[in-house]
Amino acid sequence: MQQAVQRSSLVPRGFVVESAYYEGDKVVITVRASGRFGLCPSCGTVSRRIHSRYRRHVSDLPLSGRIVQLLVIARRFRCDAVLCGRQIFTERFAEGVLAPSARRTARLDSIVHHLGLALGGRPAAGFAKRLMLPVSKDTLLRVVRRRSRPPSDPLRVIGIDDWAWRRNHRYASIVCNLEKRRIVTLLPDREPATAQACLAAHPTIAIVARDSGGGYGEAAAKALPQAIQVADRWHPMENASRAFLDAVRKSMRQIRTVIGATTIDPKLLTAAERLQYEGYLRREETNVVILGLSKSGTPIKQIVRQTGYSRKLVRQVIRGERHDVFRTRESSLDQHLPWPDDQWASGYRNGAELWRRLKLRGFRGSLRVISEWATRRRRAEKTDAQNLQRLPSARKIARLMTIGCDLLTKAETVLVAAIEAGVPTLVEAREIIAQFHLMIRRKVEAGLVPWIEHARASLVASFANGVSRDEAAVRAAITSSWSNGQTEGQLTRLKLVRRQMYGRGNIDLLQARLIGAE
Repeated sequence: MQQAVQRSSLVPRGFVVESAYYEGDKVVITVRASGRFGLCPSCGTVSRRIHSRYRRHVSDLPLSGRIVQLLVIARRFRCDAVLCGRQIFTERFAEGVLAPSARRTARLDSIVHHLGLALGGRPAAGFAKRLMLPVSKDTLLRVVRRRSRPPSDPLRVIGIDDWAWRRNHRYASIVCNLEKRRIVTLLPDREPATAQACLAAHPTIAIVARDSGGGYGEAAAKALPQAIQVADRWHPMENASRAFLDAVRKSMRQIRTVIGATTIDPKLLTAAERLQYEGYLRREETNVVILGLSKSGTPIKQIVRQTGYSRKLVRQVIRGERHDVFRTRESSLDQHLPWPDDQWASGYRNGAELWRRLKLRGFRGSLRVISEWATRRRRAEKTDAQNLQRLPSARKIARLMTIGCDLLTKAETVLVAAIEAGVPTLVEAREIIAQFHLMIRRKVEAGLVPWIEHARASLVASFANGVSRDEAAVRAAITSSWSNGQTEGQLTRLKLVRRQMYGRGNIDLLQARLIGAE
């Protein structure tokens, strides 16, 4: 059964429509409250004595592609309560309809709020204009800030991590409720004192998932000594892999001696590798100068002053971490590698033909990239002595020593076998790192203490010392079901919102948009 559309259904509840007319591109609807009395906002006394009337101009949702303005005929009442300090008051409307002194209805204000949360200021203002919503970019941001309500739920399990306002210059912190899967607050820096004050304000916290670096561990220990700290599982595993890479870098001279690659024949190198080899020779000259000063007893600070090199570079040379001949770099071919690998295995060995076919699949690199890749593949399939004398980078050696043997070519298999036979300390370091990864994957922490003692006497002693300093948190990371991975996901969302604002939003606006959108 069809029903007639009532004019009062076009306006918020509690209003009666008196008239409606067009005024240019705008619809003006005159309305009044349907109630017969008012409640004093101070004492709550019911009053029917009308003092006067006045008009309020209020914006509402658009109608038929036109801006709607409500002309609200509001009343002033007299309060008859003897003890009330308010004699005259303006009538209030129902909650969620029209707030006191508001210039927008509650339903329009809600849409403005969600537009500001989703798009920010200027983009939301442009979109609102297309929707026939009269609102400016400043109003959008003001509404987002005003309606921001920090979560009030008691915290039990939290994650805390840092993020970059400006990389290498300024950092801030994020605190997440891991049980509710939502952001709690953003801190303006990553200083231990700031984190300690934030954590101390929530004594109900029982578990703190955090990064291994920074001062969050110290802050949590001071603010919440009874809380369990859980290190992020990804970072110890990543640090373990990096420790093995550092061990390979320290062993590069031994590796070069073992496989007879103390001298390199430039004729065996591709054009790109020849450029890297020339850079290696220049680095070796620098290394000789720094190592000579170090052997004579010159302290690092004095070496930096005499040579003009950075402290980081000097420390790398003294530790033996700067002897790579060939350093891997990202190539435009990396994302397309599975297809040429399959074609090569099928017998297509012509570099130019592979390049032409790969261009049809979206590859934008030059013919030289494919030619050098094909040249390296041909040489990798040869196991002669000359091919073995061409030493790959430390990163590539670390990868070859840690992947399955069935994924290696003949030349790579012979290379790895030579390194394993000639540098047993590197094999020991690989086994130690594999044991650590296995403990985390199987969630078995019983062998952590013996592992630390064993690792301290190997090439990964620095990593073992770091694990020992944070042993309780690492042990909890192995056994606990909580981790900081969820916090990392919230950081990804935070960075997306910051990019939408072109990095110009203050921390209060950023927090309001992140928390309000949940």
